[in-house]
Order: sequence, then structure tokens, then C-alpha cells
Amino acid sequence: MATLILPGEWIKNWEKSGKHEFVQLCKDLTEKTDHGSEVRDIQAALYELCWQVVQGNLKLDLATCVLGEMMELRDDMPSILADVFSILDLETSALEEKVKREHYTSLVGACLFFVPEVILKERLDPETLESLGLIKQAHQFNQKIVKIKTKLFYKQQKFNLLREENEGYAKLITELGQDLSGSITSHLVLESIKSLIGCFNLDPNRVLDIILEVYESRSDQDEFFLSLIKSYMCEPLTLCHILGFKFKFYQEPNEETPKSLYHIAAALLHHNLIELEDLYVHLMPVDATIVEEHKRDITEAKQIARKLVMVVLPSEKSEDKDKEKEKEEEKNDKPPDNQKLGLLEALLRIGDWHHAQSIMDQMPSFYATSHKAIALALCQLVHLTVDPLYRRSGLPKGAKGRVIHPLRNKRAPRPAENFEDLRRDTFSMMCYLGPHLSHDAILFAKIVRLGKGFMKEYQSENRPDAREKMETLLSCFLCIADQVLLPSLSLMECNACMSEEVWGLFKLFPYQHRYRLYGQWKNETYTSHPLLVKVKATTVERAKYIMKRLTKENVKQSGRQIGKLSHSNPTILFDYMLSQIQWYDNLIVPVVDSLKYLTSLNYDVLAYCIIEALANPEKEKMKHDDTTISSWLQSLASLCGAVFRKYPIELAGLLQYVTNQLKAGKSFDLLILKEVVQKMAGIEITDEMTSEQLEAMTGGEQLKAEGGYFGQIRNTKKSSQRLKDALLDHELALPLCLLMAQQRNGVVFLESGEKHLKLVGHLYDQCHDTLVQFGGFLASNLSTEDYIKRVPSIDILCNKFHTPHDAAFFLSRPMYAHQILSKYDELKKAEKGNRQQQKVHKYVAACETVMTPVHEAVMSLHPARVWDDIRPQFYATFWSLTMYDLAVPHSAYDREVNKLKVQIKAIEDNSEIPMNKKKKEKERCTALQEKLQEEEKKQLEHVQRVLHRLKLEKDNWLLASMQEKQSFQEFKVTKESTKNETITKFLQLCLFPRCIFSSIDAVYCARFVELVHQQKTPNFCTLLCYDRVFSAIIYTVASCTENESHRYGRFLCCMLETVTRWHSDRAIYEKECVNYPGFLTIFRATGFDGGNKADQLDYENFRHVVHKWHYMLTKASVHCLETGDYTHIRNILIVLTKILPCYPKVLNLGQALECRVHKICLEEKDKRPDLYALAMGYSGRLKSHKAHMVPENEFHHKEQPARSATPASLQNGPGSTGKPVSGTSKTDEGTSEDVDRGKDKAQGTTKPVNKANSAAAKVTTSNGNGALNSTKAVKERDDKEKSGKEKKEKKEKTAGSTPETKAESRREKLRDERPGKEERPAREGKEKTPKADREKVKAEEKSSKDDKAKAGNGEPAEPSRERDATKESKSKEKGERSAVTATIKSPIPRSESAESERDHKRRKLDSHSSPSHSSSVKLICHLHSSPQDNSNEPKDSTSKHHANYNSVSRSKSRERETEKKESDASTQGRSKEKKEEKERKERKRDHLINEREPSLESKRRKDENGTNSSKNSKSESPSCDSPLSTEKEKTKRSKSSSKEKTDSVKPERTSSGGKKESRHDKEKSEKKEKRDSSGKEEKKQYP
Repeated sequence: MATLILPGEWIKNWEKSGKHEFVQLCKDLTEKTDHGSEVRDIQAALYELCWQVVQGNLKLDLATCVLGEMMELRDDMPSILADVFSILDLETSALEEKVKREHYTSLVGACLFFVPEVILKERLDPETLESLGLIKQAHQFNQKIVKIKTKLFYKQQKFNLLREENEGYAKLITELGQDLSGSITSHLVLESIKSLIGCFNLDPNRVLDIILEVYESRSDQDEFFLSLIKSYMCEPLTLCHILGFKFKFYQEPNEETPKSLYHIAAALLHHNLIELEDLYVHLMPVDATIVEEHKRDITEAKQIARKLVMVVLPSEKSEDKDKEKEKEEEKNDKPPDNQKLGLLEALLRIGDWHHAQSIMDQMPSFYATSHKAIALALCQLVHLTVDPLYRRSGLPKGAKGRVIHPLRNKRAPRPAENFEDLRRDTFSMMCYLGPHLSHDAILFAKIVRLGKGFMKEYQSENRPDAREKMETLLSCFLCIADQVLLPSLSLMECNACMSEEVWGLFKLFPYQHRYRLYGQWKNETYTSHPLLVKVKATTVERAKYIMKRLTKENVKQSGRQIGKLSHSNPTILFDYMLSQIQWYDNLIVPVVDSLKYLTSLNYDVLAYCIIEALANPEKEKMKHDDTTISSWLQSLASLCGAVFRKYPIELAGLLQYVTNQLKAGKSFDLLILKEVVQKMAGIEITDEMTSEQLEAMTGGEQLKAEGGYFGQIRNTKKSSQRLKDALLDHELALPLCLLMAQQRNGVVFLESGEKHLKLVGHLYDQCHDTLVQFGGFLASNLSTEDYIKRVPSIDILCNKFHTPHDAAFFLSRPMYAHQILSKYDELKKAEKGNRQQQKVHKYVAACETVMTPVHEAVMSLHPARVWDDIRPQFYATFWSLTMYDLAVPHSAYDREVNKLKVQIKAIEDNSEIPMNKKKKEKERCTALQEKLQEEEKKQLEHVQRVLHRLKLEKDNWLLASMQEKQSFQEFKVTKESTKNETITKFLQLCLFPRCIFSSIDAVYCARFVELVHQQKTPNFCTLLCYDRVFSAIIYTVASCTENESHRYGRFLCCMLETVTRWHSDRAIYEKECVNYPGFLTIFRATGFDGGNKADQLDYENFRHVVHKWHYMLTKASVHCLETGDYTHIRNILIVLTKILPCYPKVLNLGQALECRVHKICLEEKDKRPDLYALAMGYSGRLKSHKAHMVPENEFHHKEQPARSATPASLQNGPGSTGKPVSGTSKTDEGTSEDVDRGKDKAQGTTKPVNKANSAAAKVTTSNGNGALNSTKAVKERDDKEKSGKEKKEKKEKTAGSTPETKAESRREKLRDERPGKEERPAREGKEKTPKADREKVKAEEKSSKDDKAKAGNGEPAEPSRERDATKESKSKEKGERSAVTATIKSPIPRSESAESERDHKRRKLDSHSSPSHSSSVKLICHLHSSPQDNSNEPKDSTSKHHANYNSVSRSKSRERETEKKESDASTQGRSKEKKEEKERKERKRDHLINEREPSLESKRRKDENGTNSSKNSKSESPSCDSPLSTEKEKTKRSKSSSKEKTDSVKPERTSSGGKKESRHDKEKSEKKEKRDSSGKEEKKQYP
């Protein structure tokens, strides 16, 4: 016990100073004011002094003297010293040293003088007392103590039972039961109770028990009894034991604890008279039992849910019923009350939230509040806390509200005066209440309205300090919505009003918060409580019942049932409905119609459920074949469009979902946006438009709506406005456009991965179509200011956002139109003038103002060299205009107006329609009619203004790079390259990108080309443009997607329509093409207008050119069909279907196509069904179109040999399009060996040229049927003399001369065609060779003439292998001459030296052949020359100029005379057809003689007629049978010599084209007659 240690110096010097110091210490300790601590300190000091005596360090007498002095310091000093002796007694008795014990005994004995004996007897041990002599014997003393204690403590002196002392207890009960209304207080009653206890010896605990019993019966007197109990005793544990005993009495089965007992226990707890921990252990059941019960409830609920979902057999149902009966019987034995819940309810009733919360924390979540009484008690407590705030901020105007009486308990939770006060208790109460707020709909509405009141304050609060508090409160309200409001709504029975109340609050939250709440509600809430598990199962069962019976006929009845079910559990219902729609898309229409009874909240939940279903990561968005989008996604997309259009659902979440998917590089979900825009805005995207629809789409908005779409989607004004608002409010309009434009290429390069090419194409089309559709929606619905504010300039779109140029202009185009019209209106207002001329000038000025910055902006889109060929003004004009600007669809307007008139008449004639409805319908139709007429008038004025503007601009479109050269020759070369490059850039940067952008753009591109031609635009060669479009379609077709193929086909169809119109009538051609710069064939240093008619392409030559184009289309089509590649075949079939109205027009070309398509049908029937369907569809339409086809000689006017000349062109292919058909060799196995050898020999020339010509050679064999080879025709006429069997075999070969013809037939054709084929590669090689290298070509041409001569001599043909060997040996002999000559083949081995002089002269003459495709100066020669002519190149530029410029010297009258004689020659040739067979030998002989005549006469005629001009050098080509000045002499000799030359000259004609025409008069007349006769022969064999 000692905390104070005496210094050793004090003990040593005790008498001198130690004693004095010790006494002073004790005096100081005694004077301390701190009560209690000084006693401990004095005890410590005395203990130290005594301990020194016991140790023997201090003499006994000295210590006794000091202790005696100490007694005077305090009155209680003897007692203090006795305490010290008591401690030392215990310590010394335990010591082994006897001396110390003796010292202690001596010390105590010495102190008996001043320490009373009584105190020592209380404190010291009996043995010590005996040794001191204070008692006689210790044993007797102990016995005496036991007797005294027994008498004091164990002998009863009070009465515990009423029967023992009934009078005392009767008086006590009377005292407690008296009227307490007067001046009776608990203090007075307490005094009476004390008197009764003392008088009657009543047991105090029994008295307390009786007080509690009376309190229980008079529980309204809380204040009195609580005060009495508080004053009666201060021991809480005793009170707890008595209460616990009372609760124990009711813990037997079938016993019910009275509420009054709960009440007094709650009151005692509330006033802290007892502790909850002490009372809780007396209550039943124990917590472990409660947890087990909760788990059992959840398990049972899940089992019930599983039974509802499972399909149960009848036998199982009866077993289940028996089990349920057994369980009900077991439950009849009512378990004892849950006393903890009873106490909890009582605590809530009196407002003791603190203790109630402690009890609920001991139980599972929501276990306590799942009991309705507790839930209602807690609801009542919440009512009390929120009432003041509700009346201030939540009560609707005009509502009075129910009066809530506050609790009399001052310790109850304080009512909330502001929203911040709700955080104190109310929010925690709500969270404990959870889903069981459903028991009190009024409180539910109050909380929701408080939330609305808070959101109004939250939205108006701008102070930063208050904003932070508001954010905390917002999160609290969101938690309440998540944990209380929505789960409670699930447990409410079909309460539509509560649903609307909740929406009033939720609509103030951003959709992100709402969707998070719905997600928690749907996926987590229903697992938190057994009741919710059961509700979910019941809802699913009910939903199944309704959906099984939902049809179009009972939509109304089923819709009402769906509405009732959706008010409480929309997430579960919609989840099941959407799962059904994903499986059965025919449910979409009835489901959408049945949703009209939903509340606003339910519509919003539906939007969330749709988005969640779309984003389901467990579902694959592709079908198992990975080639198409899954049907479930398509069904959901259709549902989205229908639902969002019909009902006022917020779109922001769905649009943001699509945006996020695009950001993530996923374009599948664009299908949703496409459907939504289509349904809500009425903008339909399809490439299957009819021509009438397409025409309507070129008009104004009203015409588009009436005649442009398949489905007439009316009343889209409100829905389109909602869509527009959603896009603008959330700033999604431009991001969606940019993401779609960027994602379009991303589909191919980023998204494709392992996807099937078909699917990639489909996704690309979907992305592109949605962009076009969405951009059209923005353009037509956004105001001018909104659109201009959101769409950046074209250079920013392309350079900063990396938007493809076509998409960037598509987005910018409406902006330009808006700006021009705004500026135009501004200028009109500034200067008032109504004259049309003034308006036009103002419009042009407005265009210049708006488009000048655009012209500057587009400069950055392409490298600077691009603008050397086309001007930015032309580029911007092309991309900024639309079909609306170019032409007015008068017929479409008239058609729609007539439809409306018919409707009006039908309405008038219908007597069943009520009069008022009739009137409304007529007014509607009349108003539409007037709108259409007004729109047509407006568009007409606009088009006139635009055309005037283009007329002013067109002179500067293509002159940017033109430099006037002083030298004539330099000018020509510059002009040639400029026209060629201009067309190339126009096609590459303008025409091709836009023609596949949309169907209307496809029409626009074709019409724009025609418009540029009609405007007589300088430096624009219409012929070259058309030629490039028709001649190179293979790669374009192969690179298209499916929808792009539709658009490209439409573009080609429109181009062909124009060409066909010009081809059909000479008058139209002369009106629209003659004297137009686009049809110039020769360019002069001056006079760019082309005023000289000799420079123009005449009508007949144009018809030849058109035939050539048709042939090129045929060749490309057959190539694509033969590749076997899915994309090639599909795309070309689509294109062919689109251009069917204009192609094929020629019978033999149509037959070639028909045969190849038939083969596709056979091959693909079981392999690729979609290709089979396309091919069958096209085949059927082609057969029905066959009646409109014409023979070739009717398609373009031909001389007699023209029939055989056409196949010559077909055999070798146009020189300009060699490259696209290079892949044909894969399909021509029969000829691959021979052709490959030719390709190997041709390596000395330019590689691309060789590839092209080699491929062209291959096309000959594969395309034989389409071309109807003249060579085969000659063979068949020769074979008529042989046996009938041989004749039949030859006919079979002709019929089967498609790519599947046998190898033998191909080798025979190749043998006859080879001279012409070899000549073409050689000349094309020269064409691409610089001038310095052209001298080498002369030697090559000599060998070529050798071959022609040998072919013309009619020598017998050898087998192909022998021919190949001869060619190889000859190639080696010529190897030293030139690299180009290696490509020339000679079908008949023959020495060169014999005819070298004649061949040399012939080559000089033939060097003035048609120019090639590469130079626009020689354009027309390319356009309508045979393939052989296309391959030729002039020896040098001088002779080329000489040829071109002297050919124009022919007069117009001479041309007319030539044409007349040509027709006479044809008539004469036909009359002598029967004599051909008899005179064959004679003709062969004469032909050999003619071949060997000197070429002097030819040379002379060349000088006279302008060196074989570009027009008359190709009379034998399929596309150049134009009349020539030399035909006068030809016709004179045609009668006799044509018969002699027919058979022998055909191989030569095939190889040499139209070159022999210029040799001499006799030869030309013979060839003329030969042409007539052979043409007639072919006409017989190939009708």
C-alpha cells in the first residue's frame, strides 16, 4: 500500500532531525484539502514508520512516542493506525522470520494506550488478538462471531407473501391505487410505503414487484410511477431481475405476453432505470433462433419461387398439397411470443428510437420490420419526425393534410425543421424500414414529395458552401429511393398513383442516377427479403400467363393486365416480355399496342430494361454462322423504334448507349439508332426504292414524306421533336455523326477481326446507312442556327476529326444551303426588287459570299497537285449541290397531287364516313395538295437560280491548270494530258465516292455529268468521262459492299439512260451532243467551242462507241461471274439487276450473260442460297427483257463485215481496259497454256501492258458466246461442205462457247485470234513507251505485218502445239530487234525475208492508226476503235499530228455521199449471198493475188486522204463503221471482189482490224463485199 518512502537519513538521524521531519510531514498531509487522498497518504507515512520498527531499524519506544503524538492531529487517527496494523498483521503472519513478528506484536502492545481495544478487535485477526491478550481464546471468539452473524442476517424479520401479512400488502395496494389526479405526488406515496414496510415488516422486493404490477395496470400514469420507482431504490439490477421473472412467466407455449408489460419495460429503458443489456438476456427467443428462422423463411420463399417457375406434373401437385397440409397442422401449435419484437414495438410507440435501433441491430436486415405492427410503429415515428418539414416543403397546394399529434415524451426524436435535420434520425429510420414502407402509402407519398421539394432547392442552389451539403443530401435521397421507395413499390398492390408520385421525383434526377436505381431494383432488391423473392416469382408467373394469351385481337384486355402488373414490378415484367420478344418478333406489334396503360415511371423503366437487354454480355450479337446480325438484336431494335415513337419515353439513355458503343468501336448497335430515327422521324433508308420513290426524294420535304418512302409514317412531328430535343439537350447530334463517319472505316480495319466478309460488309452498310439517315434527320429538323452552331467547317471536319470527305460534305451540305438562303433573303430585303433577273443576281452574290470560304477550306483536303487539274470551285460545287438543286421532279409532284385528288373523290363518294370526318379528311387532302403545289413552285424557282449560277461559274471550273503555250505542239500535249487528268481526278475525288454514298447521290452524279455536258463546260470531255465509267467497272464492283452495289448499279443505270437516249434518235443526239465541247474528238489551238463539225463525233460513230461500252460491261460482268468469289458474284448480279432497263440491249451480249448466269444458278443452288436467289431473280428478269433486245446490226449501223468485226473487238478487248480482266485466266483452263506462253514472251514490253493484253486474250475464249466470234462463224461456213456430223459438232461449239467450252474449241479459236491479239500488246507497249524508244517499234510492226499476210494467204492452220513451238523459235530469232517484238506471235511459220519490203511499207501506212487510251488528244480514236486499233501507237508525234489534223479536211457532203454508197454496197452484197459457196475457190485465189500486190497505191491514197484519218481507219471495228471518203472506190469493186475474199480474209481481218482499208482501191472494195456477205452469213447462224 505504501506509496511514500521515508528517506534513510531520517531513520539514521531520528533523534536529531528525523523525528522532526516525520512529524512535519504528517502535519502537512493532514492539512491537505483533497478529501480522501490525505487519508491514504497518512496511512502510507504511518505504515513506513511501523515497517521500520518491524524491520528493527527504529527503536520501539521512539516510534511509540511519535505515534502517540500523531493521535492529536486527527480524530480518526486511531482508526487509521488500526488499518495500518491490520495490513501489517497480514504481512508479518506470512513471514518466516519470527523476530519481525515479535517486533510487530510489541509495537501493537505498546500502542494499546492510545488505540481503543474495540477498534483493534474489529480489524485484527483473532490469533493476533489472543497473543496481545485482548481475548482469552481465538477459537471461542470465532464461534461467537458466527452466532451473531446468523442472528443478524439469516433470521427472517420481514414478510414476503401477501398471505403472511395481508393487511400490510392490502394497505400498500390501496395506497398505490388511489386517485392520483389531485395533489398526490410520488414523494408522499413513497413515505407511506416506507411506513408500511417498517410497520408490517414487508419485504422491499415484494413491495417493488407490487408497484410494477400496479404500474402495469395503470400504464397511463407513466410520470408518477417512473418517479416513484426512481425514488424507491437505486439498484437497476434488482429491477431487471424482477422484470425478467415477469417475462419468464410468459415464455411457455400458447402464452401471450401482455402489451402492458412491454410498455413498462420500454418506459423503464427509456428513462434509464434499467439497462437494455441486462434485460435483453431475459427475453426469448435467443438471437440464434431468430437468424435460423430468417434463413428458413428465405429458403422457403425460394422454393415457392422455384415451384412457380417449374413445370409440375399432376401427381407431384397432389404430393405437394399433402406436404403443405402437414406443415399447416404443425403451425397450429402457436410458438411463444417473440418478446424482443414486442419490446421493440413498445419502444417505438413511446419514441425511444435509440434502444429500438439497438434491438434491430441484433437481428437480420428487415427481419423486425417484416412484422407489420413494428413497421407501422416505425412509420408512425417517421410521420412525427417529418411532419413539420412536410407541411413546409412537401405539401401540395390546396391539400390540408392529416393532423399528427406529437408524443408527450420529451425524449423522443426531434421533428425535422429543414432537410439537413432529416439526416439526424429520419433517414436511418427509413433505411431500417426498407421495403415495408409499403404498409403506409401516406408516408410513402410524403417521403416522395419531400424528395421533390429537396430537388427544387438543390437545382436552385448555387452557393459553393451550401452545394456540398446539398450533394450529401442528394446521395441520402438516392439511397432512400434505392433501399426504401422502389422495394416498397414492389410490395404495393397495383398502386398507379404511387408510381406516378415516384416518377415526379425520379424525373428530376439525371437518367444516369435513375438507371442505376432501376439496375439495383431489378438485379439486387428481389434477393434481399423472402417477401420480395415470392413477389418476383408471382410476377413472372403472371407475366407468362398474360404473354401466352396476348394477340392482336385482345390487345386491350391484355394491356390492362400488363398495366396492373407493371405498376408494382415493372422490371420483372419487362425483363420477361423482352426475353419473349427476342425469341418471337411477331409479338412486337401487340406488345407495343398493349403498353398504353403504363405509367410514366414504367415507360422509363422499360427504356432501361431495353438498354440492359441490348448490353447483355452473355448474348452474341452475331448468328452462329458469323455472317449476319442476330435476330434478337434485330427484334429489340424494331421494338425500340416502335416504342419510342408511340410513347413519351426519354431517349437520352438509349442515344448515349449507342454513342458509347461507337466510342468502343462497336457498330452492331447502330441498328437501334437506325430504327429509332426511321420510326420517330419517318426517314426511311433503303436501296430498294422504286424509280418513282427516288424521283420523289429529289423534291421538297413534303414530297419526300408523301411519295418517297414505302411506309407512309404520319404524325411524326411530335416524336421527331422529342428526338431532336434529346440530341440537342445532351449534345449528342454531332458526336454521333462523327463517330459513325469514323466507325464506317473502322468496321473494315478495326472491327472486322475474324468476322466473315459478308458480316463486315453488312456492318459497313449499316453504319453508312445510319449516318445518311441520321444526317438527313438533322438537316430536316434542326433549325438553321442549331445546325450551323454544331457543325464545324469542312476543313476542321476532315483534318481535325478525320471525317471521310464524302461524309464531311454530307454533313456540311445542309449548312451551305441554309447559309445561302439566309444570305439571299438578307440581300432581297436590303434591296427591294421583284424582277427575276435581280433575284438571280442576288442569289449568285449570296452563293459567292457563302462558298468562297469553302473554296479556300477545301484546298487543305488534297495535295496541291490535285488542284492543277480541277479547281476548288468545281470541287466544292459538285459536293455542295444536291438533286434538289438540279432538277424539279414535275412528274412526281403531279403523281402525288393526282393521288390526293383521287382520295378526295373517294371520300366524297363514300357514304359511310360521317360528314364531320369527311370534311376533316377533305381539308387535310386539300391542304396537302396546296403544300405540294407551293413546294413545286418554290423548287422550280430555286433550280432556275442554281442553273443560272452554274452557267456563270462553268467557264472557270476546269481551266485552272490550262496554260496557253506558244508552241502548237506543246499546247496539244498539255491539252491531252490535262483532259485525261481532269477526268481522272473528277472520277476519283468526286464521282465515284459520291455515287455510292446514297441512291439519290447516285442519280445526282449521273445528272451532274449530264449537266456539265449540257452547260458546255470547257475542257470537260463528256465522251472520255462516260468511257472511263463504263470501261473499268470490275475493281469498282469488287470493292463495293452490298448496298453500295445497289447504288453503283443505279448510277450506271442513270448514265446508261442518258447514253441510250442519245443512241436512240439521231435528232436527239444532234440536238444534245453535236457542237458540244464534250463531244470534241480533235482539239485545236484556237476555237475551244468545237464549232467545226468535223471535230465532232458523228451519230453513227457514237452508236459504235455505245456498242463498245456495252461490250465492256459484258466482259466485266462475265469476269466477275467467273471468279467464283462471293463478293464479285453478288455485287455484279446486283449491278446487272439495277441496269437491266438499259443493258443488255444487244442480243448476243444478252445471250452471253444469260448463259453465264444460268451456270451460276446451277453451281450455287446448294452452296450459297443467297447467290442462287439473286441469280435466279436476275435470270428471270433477263429472259423477260430478251424481247426488247436487238441484233447487233440494228444496235449500230454496220457495213456488211461488221458482224464479224464485232467479235474481233470482243476477242481482244478494248485496249483501255486490259487490267480489270487480268484475273480471267483462272477460269480458262483450256487456253491457259498457250496464253501463258504469250505472256512470258511479252516480258520485254511494259509489264502492265502485257498483263492486260494477256488477260484480254484469255477473255476471248471465255467470252465467245457473248461475242459470237466471227472466226468461229467462218469455220462453220467452211465446215458446211463436210459431213453432217462435223457440222453438228461445230454448231455445238458455237452454242457452248461460254467459258465452259471444251479446250479443243478454245485452241481453234485462239489459233484464229492470235494474230490480232499479238498486234495489240505490241502497240500498247509502244503507246506507253517514251518517244525516244518508239523507233524500236517500227521493227516490231514489220514482223506483225508478216503475220497478217500469212494469215491472209489462207494457209492451212496447224495444231496449237506446233504453232506454239513455231512461235517460240520465231521469238528467239527476233529477240535482238526489240523488247516489244517478243510479244508478237505468228500462227503460220514463214520466212521473214520474202516479204520484208512489202511489210515495211505496210507498217509505214499502219503507223497512222488510232491513238491510244492514255492521251485525251486521241480520245475518240480510242473510244470507237477496235481492240487492235487501240493497241497501235504512231511512230512519232509528227505523224500523229499529221493524221489527226488532215483527217478533218473532208467535207460534209462527201461524208453523206459515202454513207449512201455504203448502204448500196450492203444491198448488193446481200443479193449475191447464194453464189458464195460456188465461188469460194476463186475468191481464195484472187485473195492471194491481192495480198501480194505492191503497196504503192495505198501509199498514194494515204497522201490524198489525210494519212488514214482517225475516223476512216477503223471501218472494220465494232465501234467505228463510220463512212469514209475512200468508200467510193470500195463500193465500185464490192460486187465482184467481196465474194472472192470472204473466207480467206477473215483471219486477217480479225488480226489487223481496219488497217487494210487504206492499202489500195481493189483491196478495199473486196473487203467491203466480203463484209456484206459474211455479215449476212452470221445473221443466219446467230439470229
